[in-house]
Amino acid sequence: MVRTQIQLTEEQSRKLKSLASKKGMSVAELIRVGVDSLLRHESDIDMAERRRRAIAAAGCAHSDITDLAAQHDRYLAEAYES
Repeated sequence: MVRTQIQLTEEQSRKLKSLASKKGMSVAELIRVGVDSLLRHESDIDMAERRRRAIAAAGCAHSDITDLAAQHDRYLAEAYES
């Protein structure tokens, strides 16, 4: 392992210590878990892949409603009322 030094706010430090105690973990272990989670989510899909997926999803749902773009607020309100 590589030793590193970070600076936390007082509140971050207090909350991390409390959470580590509740989970029966060291603060260092909790920070490593957090870093792993961040790295996993950030590296899963790059921006080009996100863009490709969004473009592929566009238009995949069909509806008989012809004025949905113009009347979306009304349709949304109606859906929440029911």
